Amino acid sequence: MSECIIYGINTVRQILNKSPGRLLRVYLQKGMGAERFGRLGEELRNQAVVVEKRSAAELQSLTGTAKHQGVAAAVIRSAPMDEGAALDYLANIANPLILILDSIEDPRNYGACLRTAEGAGADLVVSGRSRGVDITPVVTKVASGAAETQPIARVANLARFLKALQDMNICIIGADEGGSATVFEGDLSGPLAVVMGAEGQGLRRLTRERCDALVRLPMHGGVESLNVSVAAGICLYEAVRQRG
Repeated sequence: MSECIIYGINTVRQILNKSPGRLLRVYLQKGMGAERFGRLGEELRNQAVVVEKRSAAELQSLTGTAKHQGVAAAVIRSAPMDEGAALDYLANIANPLILILDSIEDPRNYGACLRTAEGAGADLVVSGRSRGVDITPVVTKVASGAAETQPIARVANLARFLKALQDMNICIIGADEGGSATVFEGDLSGPLAVVMGAEGQGLRRLTRERCDALVRLPMHGGVESLNVSVAAGICLYEAVRQRG
């Protein structure tokens, strides 16, 4: 069993409410009143969780940042789901929203994608086991807690996994500059997996062939493309908008 540190009031609340069994210890900043922590303080009182008081400097040393909001926690690190577990998990979600990352290699981009997906309420983020970065300290730091709260899967064969999603009537939409329609013109309201390609290379051929449709982001300036986490955010939040 390995543990890691998360921080921030909302991040710790999410673990407390969704996976309290993973919570080992909570660290609160000394000298801060109960009103600072709001509902987190009430929820901690209702849980059998070890709470320790630490100075602001100690929390900064523990988290590696001064932006800890006076709260940190030690949690059991969760392992990513494999293909079977991911499909079982999705079978119980009525209208899933999934982010698929095809060969993302930059840990900062991966961390930013996790943070974006978690913020948009994505049910799952999927990447290939042999292609793409794993959870690293850099990923965890950039994700700002999302690496511990966002459901993640790493699958052996991404194309096979996409086919399994299609068999579950989940629409596969690939983000590609060659898309015939813009992301704002596509129907993203139903069960959906948004697929983002690698930095500089885009979608691999097999991945592209598995997509039900390709959509593009309209580019009006001089740059040819956006950072993958920015592009993922646009696509996911357009899906959120269409879902009301």
